[in-house]
Amino acid sequence: MVATQALDAGTRRPGRRETEGAAALAATMPRLVLEARRVSSLLAHGLHGRRRAGPGESFWQFRPFVTGEAAVRVDWRRSARDDRLYVREREWEAAHNIWFWIDRSASMGFSSDLAGASKVERALVLGLALADAFVDGGERVGLLGLTRARASRGIVEHMAQALVGDHAGLERDLPPEAQPARFDEVVLISDFLTPPERIAASLASLSAAGSRGHLMMIADPVEETFPFTGQAVLHDPEGGPSLDIGDAGAWGERYRTRIAAHRDRLREIARAQGWTLTLHRTDRPASEAALRLATLVIARGG
Repeated sequence: MVATQALDAGTRRPGRRETEGAAALAATMPRLVLEARRVSSLLAHGLHGRRRAGPGESFWQFRPFVTGEAAVRVDWRRSARDDRLYVREREWEAAHNIWFWIDRSASMGFSSDLAGASKVERALVLGLALADAFVDGGERVGLLGLTRARASRGIVEHMAQALVGDHAGLERDLPPEAQPARFDEVVLISDFLTPPERIAASLASLSAAGSRGHLMMIADPVEETFPFTGQAVLHDPEGGPSLDIGDAGAWGERYRTRIAAHRDRLREIARAQGWTLTLHRTDRPASEAALRLATLVIARGG
């Protein structure tokens, strides 16, 4: 079982566990990429992108030349292929990006017999699927502290490669320090089993320049119900102490009360910054959570 106590990230040092974690991630990433593509395809009909012509650097499409336009807008190389004149249009380069952070710390590796996947695998599938869907809708996507935002057709592979190479990220239970621009969207995917005051400080920092955000809380069904009986010992996967709780059945009610209070506090923190909070259980389909979060991001973007 996962304990809510977490070590300060600054006291950790990469070691054998981090190396093993990176190797395991590299081995499973191809399968997760395929699953993310499948989930992304399910979102395609529900998303309406904001891609449109305008001033910018990224090529969007060719369109027929319209009488009255300036001749300098004609793309003569494309026009030479047939009997029509064509104009090269570029995407609208508004200052709007969508930034992702996907928690890969030790607590995210938990998976019970009731779950469809471990929390980290589900978080990665959700993050990659949403990134693919947003890029397909005309948005630019990046990883906080790892990559620049881009509207690349290969965004899933690009993000997967960056995550596999980010060994330091295995020791981070909150996003790296970053300053997203005003009107940018930030998506944090984690179990958020971190002291609320640290989460509040992180969100305040990310929101300082006017960005908006969304918390996607990943939970194993066992973490919701605590269906244990008899003698039990809880182990903190982040490296903290173990706790002998004695009779798990008697302790369960107190646990459920505390986890509910923790989530209520997270909702307050998110609301104070104008962020949203969505809970996703790993025994539910990934597409369900992806559609919910995509809808929230689109609604925010207007």
